[in-house]
Amino acid sequence: MSIDSPSQTFGSRLHRFWPMLIIIALALNLRPIVTSHGPLLEQIRADTGLSLQSMSLLTVLPMLCMGLFPLLLPRLGRRLSENSWIVGGLLAIAAGCAWRLFLQDGPSLILTALLAGMGVAVVQSLAPGVVKRWYTQHVPLGMGLYSAALMGGGGLAAVFSPLVARSTEQWQTGLGIWLLPALLAVLFWVGRPRESAYAGGAGVRLNCLTNRRAWLLAVYFGLANGGYASMVAWLPLYAQTLGWSTADSGGLVGLMTLLQVCAALCVPLLCRGRSDRRPWLLLAVVLQLIGFSGLVFWPDAGLSLWVALIGYGLGSCFALTLTLALDHLRVPAMAGVLAAFVQGVGFVITALIPYLAGMLRELAGSFAASWGLILVTLVLMFIATWRFAPSGYAPAMAGIEGPALPR
Repeated sequence: MSIDSPSQTFGSRLHRFWPMLIIIALALNLRPIVTSHGPLLEQIRADTGLSLQSMSLLTVLPMLCMGLFPLLLPRLGRRLSENSWIVGGLLAIAAGCAWRLFLQDGPSLILTALLAGMGVAVVQSLAPGVVKRWYTQHVPLGMGLYSAALMGGGGLAAVFSPLVARSTEQWQTGLGIWLLPALLAVLFWVGRPRESAYAGGAGVRLNCLTNRRAWLLAVYFGLANGGYASMVAWLPLYAQTLGWSTADSGGLVGLMTLLQVCAALCVPLLCRGRSDRRPWLLLAVVLQLIGFSGLVFWPDAGLSLWVALIGYGLGSCFALTLTLALDHLRVPAMAGVLAAFVQGVGFVITALIPYLAGMLRELAGSFAASWGLILVTLVLMFIATWRFAPSGYAPAMAGIEGPALPR
């Protein structure tokens, strides 16, 4: 049911702010698992003996989960309700974080990334459909709120994990403390007023595999998030090679996140009432091109400035790319399935980019090659953005709807 219609059961019983709080609670838990360890890399490596490539799995595995699960969602969704999937996903995140409080070895740490990553994948797959359903008439605003909270959770983890680790003298505590917001999100979700039973996109099937626009949206989404995944994986270590402290390098991720949140909240308001997302997407890509060029060619000229530009560009991109996918189909259930496909293929691509960036770092001996890889992906995005004219949505989606799946 749509939150936009107060006459409906869910909207009439729930205060206008409660849907926002629930969405924020869900989104805050979707990035700490991949950002909390960044500022603590050197401590973790010293205690566990993990190599740089092995450490990259802490980012890559959750991203792969985010990619693989949405591709299975149309069939898996039939077996359990949306409510069960989201509660299960949040509990998996909490379990992964709780495990981190007690672990002592590298392989176990990697397994926690896999467990929590599966939970993140479940919640993240279903959340855009929830936003589309609750904010049918205000999708950009709803997605902006969701994106801002998602990025905010990642930034908070990067800033507070090293502080908690320092105060407790254990990096495990810095990683494990994020089980608390996961448990809080369970309470928020379970305690929401009852709405009609909803099974996500269980009865909907789209021919995404044979639709060129669905693939273009998925690749575009993957490239757009590749820069973010690379930054949270390698920015703290990169800053430390330039002489920044552990806490200050985590603060850089916090700065990036602050600009991401600002962008995620501001851009939907700026493009409100306009169906063409291209001008804002192009601006977001250009800002990142400037920022990553600064990291490659002038890292000492103003690292904070380059990170701020990248953060604003990344925040704009994430909110707009998901909104762009939802814009292509009007029916919330169908839009949710398309968004799941876009995230599925997209996050598989996203997962590869920080891994390749880390490989280039080891081969070249510096991060210049890693940031150069992101520049290439941004050029590809700049070219592709021009194809997303609103007049082309309906023709591009023609024939994508398939027969409903049997229940």
